[in-house]
Amino acid sequence: MIEIIASSLSDTHQTAESVAEIVKSGDLILLVGDLGAGKTAFMQGFGASLGVKEAITSPTFTLARTYQGTLEIHHLDVYRIDQIEEVRDLALPELFEGNSVTLIEWGDQIISALPKDHLEISFEYGEADSARVITISANGSSWNSRMPDLIQKLEIKGLSKC
Repeated sequence: MIEIIASSLSDTHQTAESVAEIVKSGDLILLVGDLGAGKTAFMQGFGASLGVKEAITSPTFTLARTYQGTLEIHHLDVYRIDQIEEVRDLALPELFEGNSVTLIEWGDQIISALPKDHLEISFEYGEADSARVITISANGSSWNSRMPDLIQKLEIKGLSKC
């Protein structure tokens, strides 16, 4: 597990860039945290790092958006899903195929329907208004094997760890 103090939006974007640098086709990333804690801001930095040119917004009402960068990026928001049965309508298995990566805001709410191998990124409010505590947890062998590389990339960017 890695904990980072992001003192600004730029730090959140740099954290996202570090994750984007190690992401592989077929990866799943869960973005977890309260409303306004930084999930969509992270997604914006992540998409920009992978070459997405269009504006990235939260898909709260559409449930899913797809962006094209060096990888296709599926961005889901399952905040409004009330029952796990509704997840079937999202066709999740198909999203993990092909040359793409999937990020799911509020993904912890549907964890039982997701692959065990994923990266979970949690956002909490920090002491200052713009500060966030970002916790990154690897689940599964694929992500666990990449954590040392991620730590190195974060250190190079000078992101402070708790």
